Amino acid sequence: MVRGGLFNFVGILIAAIFAIWALDWAVWSAVFEPSLQACKAAAGEGACWGVVAEKWRLILFGRYPAEQIWRPITLTVIWTLLLWATVAGHLKPKVALPVWLVWVPAAWLMMSAAPTNLWGGLPLTLMISCLGIALAFPLGVLLALGRRSESRWISTPCVIYIETLRALPLVSILFLAAFVLPLVLPAALVGDSKDLLARVIVTIAFFSAAYQAEVIRGGLQTLSNGQSQAAKALGLRWDQTQWNVVLPQAIKACLPGLTNSFITLFKECSLVTVVSLFELTGALGLALSGDVQWRQYYLEGYLFIAGVYWVYCYGLSRYAK
Repeated sequence: MVRGGLFNFVGILIAAIFAIWALDWAVWSAVFEPSLQACKAAAGEGACWGVVAEKWRLILFGRYPAEQIWRPITLTVIWTLLLWATVAGHLKPKVALPVWLVWVPAAWLMMSAAPTNLWGGLPLTLMISCLGIALAFPLGVLLALGRRSESRWISTPCVIYIETLRALPLVSILFLAAFVLPLVLPAALVGDSKDLLARVIVTIAFFSAAYQAEVIRGGLQTLSNGQSQAAKALGLRWDQTQWNVVLPQAIKACLPGLTNSFITLFKECSLVTVVSLFELTGALGLALSGDVQWRQYYLEGYLFIAGVYWVYCYGLSRYAK
């Protein structure tokens, strides 16, 4: 008991010392104004948050024209409010889809001022993750139902699709969408280079559907066969049984897993940098890699975007709880 109490005391003491040092480095001795001279003077003693004050526009919104920055800001605010309202349950299923259509004119605001290859930062991360998960959900439901089908003609293709996509890394799928599809498919199907964002979103949706299918299948397995049999005895068709009886309960049971899938996809969107789409992480590299003066403050930049990721991921997990 005495030894355990001593170890606890030592652990608390070390944690307290580290916390004091971290606060001193991050707050008390830190530089917040965008002054390179002040950051150099505080080198080794405090953080240089001035790099965020200097580069915030490029980090958060990529190469979007500075004079039109209000457009991506508007889209980010609208998308964030819709996302948290949906996860928190403030938007009922019957009104969620019509309300979410608000993003269409908001996205048009951005597209009307700059092509998609200039989009970046947080709006691009939100767009890829939200549209990817939304497009993947209906396909994931069909795959989950198909995998449980008693017909091998239906279940086997679903199993092959799910297991194949889950076995491939997302990076290889993104390279396929960005560089291979334009070579092997007709131009009418893949479009020109300006449609890279659309191809990436669709590819991520197909990739994410394989993971969502397994999450939804887990929710389906929580229901007993008695409910389907009772619905059949009442004269409901198979599609009516799935839509009105089975799926509402299964989806509710697997909501934590679906939320976790979205959070994972939200973070994995950083991989789109390899195909020259500069989302939040890529925009940070874009902002600092070409600036010799501020390049040495990558640590503060990464801590800043880590805080942005934490706010969204922690907020979504708390709301979904």
